[in-house]
Amino acid sequence: MTIETEEPSLTVDELAARAGVTVRTVRFYGTRGLLPPPVIGPRRVGRYGAGHLARLALIEELRRQGMTLAAIERYLDRLPAGLDAHDLAVHRAVVASWAPDARETVTREELCRRAGRALEPGDVERLTAMGVLTGGPGEDSYRVDPGLLRLGVRLLDVPLSPESILAARTVLVEHARAAAHEMSRLLREEVAQDDARAVRSLSAHMQPLVVQALLTAFQRSLTEEVREWLGEPPPRDGSPGGSGSPGESRSP
Repeated sequence: MTIETEEPSLTVDELAARAGVTVRTVRFYGTRGLLPPPVIGPRRVGRYGAGHLARLALIEELRRQGMTLAAIERYLDRLPAGLDAHDLAVHRAVVASWAPDARETVTREELCRRAGRALEPGDVERLTAMGVLTGGPGEDSYRVDPGLLRLGVRLLDVPLSPESILAARTVLVEHARAAAHEMSRLLREEVAQDDARAVRSLSAHMQPLVVQALLTAFQRSLTEEVREWLGEPPPRDGSPGGSGSPGESRSP
């Protein structure tokens, strides 16, 4: 599945600003082969697209997780070929889920810089409904979740009302809580409840696997729901997502 249709239009300065890194960092990743070269346009100016931005965001997330450059290189080398910006965003979402919530306080100007666009009061309202930030329109500073900001900004272009976004978030949180409760029950059957160290160790080892399993199951289920909604026949191989399902061939 390829959804990236926009031509590369970002200069290296714009790419760095959108990703929250320096131009020097972008060029360094390029020389290490972590970031594909830009598309050379008129006047020999390099242009970057959504795929570059998504890959750069994934690299930065891996660094925040404490991975060395060598480990990041190995991680990226293992990714399937031909991933688009959407697929890379899925990988980043899985990686980001391993880290604890780390909100930052930013000014309105910094929030817009990180978002890569001017944010109208309605945009702030929708980002707040998504849980990306706290603070209302017109305030001077906001508490923002960096791991969710880029995803939230992309969702601003999806034609959903703040009420629908809040309702969808409520559904996801409630089901995630139920899944976590059941998983906790299973873990309690495997280790002694009073052995805090063993409980935390088992939870830490299970979390990435559980997140990947939930993501894959959700992707396949959503694909099947959309197919039924549109009245499309099931794939020839009988699987919910078919051969092109992101959950089958492109999960980390």
